[in-house]
Amino acid sequence: MENFVRVASLSELTPGTTRMVEAQGKEIALYNVDGKVYATTNICPHQGGPLAEGILEGTSIICPWHAWAFDVCSGTSPVNPRMKIDVYPVKVENDDIFVSV
Repeated sequence: MENFVRVASLSELTPGTTRMVEAQGKEIALYNVDGKVYATTNICPHQGGPLAEGILEGTSIICPWHAWAFDVCSGTSPVNPRMKIDVYPVKVENDDIFVSV
């Protein structure tokens, strides 16, 4: 059963931007890709870089520390499909963003 937690307002996450939030003790990176919100872990599996501080290019987030890339929809790396980050279900109601962790 999914337990959604309110983490931010949609007005705080304009298209093309990222933001780090916390939900149930976890650092979550939010991404607004053309008006659709996605959520992943904020921690890059390579060396722990903060993904929310990376560059969002389409549906790819590029880690600011060593340029590792991940698809924010699936969590997979386009370079090495065995490398994956956690993705979380998101729902938006009115101006509120909810994530299930």
